[in-house]
Amino acid sequence: VQLAESGGGSVQAGGSLRLSCTTSGFTGGENSMSQYYMAWFRQAPGKGREGGACIASDGTTNYADSVQGRFTISLDKAAKTLYLQIKNLQAEDTAQFYCAAQRRSPYTSYWHCSRASSDFRFWGQGTQVTVSS
Repeated sequence: VQLAESGGGSVQAGGSLRLSCTTSGFTGGENSMSQYYMAWFRQAPGKGREGGACIASDGTTNYADSVQGRFTISLDKAAKTLYLQIKNLQAEDTAQFYCAAQRRSPYTSYWHCSRASSDFRFWGQGTQVTVSS
């Protein structure tokens, strides 16, 4: 599975961005996209990678408290693309943003997803978001 982020850039505080994560390598059957959950992470300079939002294979979403109401994760299965809509950008959103994917274990539910970086095997290269006040 390969992931590639795009859509980052420099924006003014209060602005909005939509990040995209195009995917490839989902070969169908047990390796179809429907068997994976996905997430968006951000990593600010000098800080650890924080899971902001995740989406389960059935579409269930989960958000970190710090981004609730401002981040929206969505998945277009036909386009095999993951999105992150960010509104009301703040200076603290300045970070490298990464998308990640992990195949669901047979023992976990279709509505399960994770925001822990250690749970993910597949990562993109990241896209930079810089917010200026």
